[in-house]
Amino acid sequence: MTKNIGIIGCGWLGLPLAEALLKDGNHISGTTTSEEKLKILKTKGIQPFKISISEDGIKGPISEFLNTASILIINIPPGLRGKGPKESYIEKIKLLYDAIKKSSVKQVIFASSTAVYGEAEGTVTEKTKPAPNTASGVQLLECENLFRNDEHVQTTIIRFGGLIGPNRHPTTMLSGRENLKGGNAPVNLIHLDDCIGIIKSIIHHNHWNAILNAVNPQHPTKEKYYTKEALKRGLTPPKYKSENNKTYKLIETCSPFLINNYDFLTSVN
Repeated sequence: MTKNIGIIGCGWLGLPLAEALLKDGNHISGTTTSEEKLKILKTKGIQPFKISISEDGIKGPISEFLNTASILIINIPPGLRGKGPKESYIEKIKLLYDAIKKSSVKQVIFASSTAVYGEAEGTVTEKTKPAPNTASGVQLLECENLFRNDEHVQTTIIRFGGLIGPNRHPTTMLSGRENLKGGNAPVNLIHLDDCIGIIKSIIHHNHWNAILNAVNPQHPTKEKYYTKEALKRGLTPPKYKSENNKTYKLIETCSPFLINNYDFLTSVN
């Protein structure tokens, strides 16, 4: 059965996700802030909309876009790192939320992050109480709660681990660095292909009003994993400080839905 799906943010994850959902026979509409990207979306068969969201307002035909969809995927990263002035992510999402309330959208998938767990130690599951300690984590959790507390929109929140995939891997930034901490810490990563597969599975099974930790079930140590990945790419492996035993954060899903309905496609071992 064809579904009408809207994707806000057709970037590194959003564009290949749109293509995958389109191949399944769905009608896909997507947003971009770039005039050039509009042509790319249209060429791929995605109904394009040029929309930008800031804390001061939404520019573009947001109502027209939202009314093309009954399912909306919100894939807007907080963007609170780096230099320069920072916009309020929660204010941007509140504006979007208000527009959603006036639209035909019935279900929402909100792309969040395991950053909401902060510096938790030991095994972390969806039942672990979030305790964010960064600006992005704090605002992501506030946005999650905005949708979770709404009884009229069915929302599934996906807390993604560190994203890896084409042209995106931490090894490239860590190469050659020395005296790094946390070499014994487990990696909590997920590949682009699995991000797409999990979202498709949620839609296919109508799995709404849920929170899912989307992290690969394999957790080699950072030192082992990044050394292997650096050598695979012909890069200088990072070097870690020796350290005393410490309990680090290991994120896993205990969601029966993911355990029973999804097999991870990509290994991180």
